Formats: sequence, structure tokens, C-alpha cells
Amino acid sequence: MIQLTNHTMTTEQINERSIQLDQLSVREIVEIMNEEDQSVAHSVSRALPQISSAIEAIVRIMENGGRLFYFGAGTSGRLGILDASECPPTFGVSPELVIGIIAGGEKAMTQAIENAEDNAEAGKLEAAAQVTSRDAVIGIAASGRTPYVIGALQEAARIGALTVSLSCNGDAPMSAAAQYPIEVPVGPEIITGSTRLKAGTATKMVLNMITTGSMIQLGKVYGNLMVNVQATNAKLKDRVVRIVQDATLADEETAKAYVSSAKGDARVAILMLKYNISQQEAAQALQETGGHFGKTIELLKK
Repeated sequence: MIQLTNHTMTTEQINERSIQLDQLSVREIVEIMNEEDQSVAHSVSRALPQISSAIEAIVRIMENGGRLFYFGAGTSGRLGILDASECPPTFGVSPELVIGIIAGGEKAMTQAIENAEDNAEAGKLEAAAQVTSRDAVIGIAASGRTPYVIGALQEAARIGALTVSLSCNGDAPMSAAAQYPIEVPVGPEIITGSTRLKAGTATKMVLNMITTGSMIQLGKVYGNLMVNVQATNAKLKDRVVRIVQDATLADEETAKAYVSSAKGDARVAILMLKYNISQQEAAQALQETGGHFGKTIELLKK
């Protein structure tokens, strides 16, 4: 019989619902996983005020030319790199705007690097080498106490950067190292301590909110259309045409012609159609507003 322990971190506690997990059928396993996962969104909802405040602060950083760094280890680090890597194709931003850094370096993306997360000094050195006082840093750790991440946050704070922490335990030590602490206690995992499960899901949800919310505020979205999408393959080229159609009510043939004239830029094609202007005029208007599509619309309305 498994004995329940009173571990201070809820992510390390034993989940009473899954004590007999190895005795369950596959259907029973996926049912309990699904039920536990449904609680994650509720956990995230309780942190929405803190998430919103962090996004507003990050937007101010980006509006002033700063970047966003994610520092994490293991699953948390991988999720940060995943979120960062999806920003350029989705929102048409530079790969240098959102940067993911993982303890142990690139090799740690696919392999466990022994003791990398325990090295606070490595976190400090990495932050010192890359972060400036104009930037924002988000430290990600399900436990809320990973030395590498705390070291990076401490050094970022010393440099004068904006600091945010994201953990999946309450009263996390990491929160004390950040100006904007975000805690999403998800409770015990169905496999004790396996934070790639609910904690990983919660982390992905919050990171999605942070970058998506920031990019919307920066004018990278029109309505709910990702007008900044980079048409790097056939699927995305078709999507650009559909976006132009949805935004202007043009037929497919017209949308394709304008997308071609706009050199694949959905924003330029939409502006050309809506305001009957040239490709050069649309591109110039975007440049004047720093690429903020909503502000460009307002400019051309005048």
C-alpha cells in the first residue's frame, strides 16, 4: 500500500485519485487524465489578474524596443522555446523579439542534462550575457524553486530588466525574485511529480496567453485574423488569401491578385483593397505606425 506523504509542493504530492493507476485499464487511465486536465483551466483562471498585469508590462517593454526572454529547465524550458519559436511565423515578428533559453543549452531540448537546473550561477551568467535593462525576463519552473531559473531572474533584476515568474506551486520561492509573480497551483499529478502533465499544460496555456495577448496589443492581429502570418508554405499561402477574403469580403480571385501585388503580405493586400491605394502607399502607412495594423487603419481613415 502506497503511503501518502505531506510534501510541501503540491506538484510533488501523491494524487489520491490515481494511487492504483497501474491497475487501471487504458480507458480508465485516459478518463482520469482527462478529468484531471479539466481542472487546469480553472487553476489558470485564478491567476488571470496576475497574467494580465504581466502582459501589460511586457507590452510596454516591447513598445520601447525591448525583448522578451524565457528562462527554464527541462519541460519548462522546452515549453518556453516552443512558444518563442512560434511567434515569428504566427505574428511576423523577428526571431529576436521572443527568445527561449533552457538550462543545459540546445542539447537539453531533446536530452536530460544532468544537474543543469541546479546551477544558479549558470542562470546568472546566461542572463548577464544576453539580457539588457530594456528587456523582460520570464522565469519558468513548475516547482517554483529551480536554482538555474532563480539565478537568471536575480541577475535580470540586477541588470534592471522587467522580471516575471511562472510556477505551478503556491508560495513559490521564485516568486520573491520577480516583480510580477504568477502562480498556478495545479495540484498533484496523476503520476507523482511528473510535471510534464498538468503543470506542463498550465504552463503552455499561460505562455500562449502572454505572447498572444502581447502581440494583439502590438497590433499584430486584425479582429481575430493573424494578418502578420508569414506565408512560408503552401498551407500558409492559402491562409493568407483566406485572411484577405475574410477582412475585405473580396472573392478568391481578387484576393489572390492583391496578395500577389502585396508580395504575400496580408496586411498590405487588405489595405490596398480597403482604401484603394498602391502597394507602396500601404507599406509606407505600416512603416509610419511601426507595423501596428490597428493604428494603420486609423491613420488611413483620416
